[in-house]
Amino acid sequence: QVQLVESGGGLVQAGGSLRLSCAASGIIRSIKTMGWYRQAPGKQRELVAAITSGDTTNYADSVKGRFTISRDNAKEKVDLQMNSLKPEDTAVYYCTADLVVAGTSSRAWGQGTQVTVAS
Repeated sequence: QVQLVESGGGLVQAGGSLRLSCAASGIIRSIKTMGWYRQAPGKQRELVAAITSGDTTNYADSVKGRFTISRDNAKEKVDLQMNSLKPEDTAVYYCTADLVVAGTSSRAWGQGTQVTVAS
């Protein structure tokens, strides 16, 4: 019902910046909250940041002050600006969209994009 395509991952030196983008297509009027999760090798997937359709944001403590999530509701696109990157930010980053269709809630996931921060 909703497809998410991420872009912008890559390799960066510690202290550097990357910007991740995620574009949604499909029944985009059903999208409520959009966000980014990440999963590092051997670790559980965790929330990085989320933004509601009303632009209320939520961040993991580990990224507060360094990452900024933003959203273009007209295009249903969500970006994650990552500054002052650390090696511990290395992970696969996934875009998510929370949907409500015919009264049923679900979550769509992107395919993931690799972010590697070299020390």
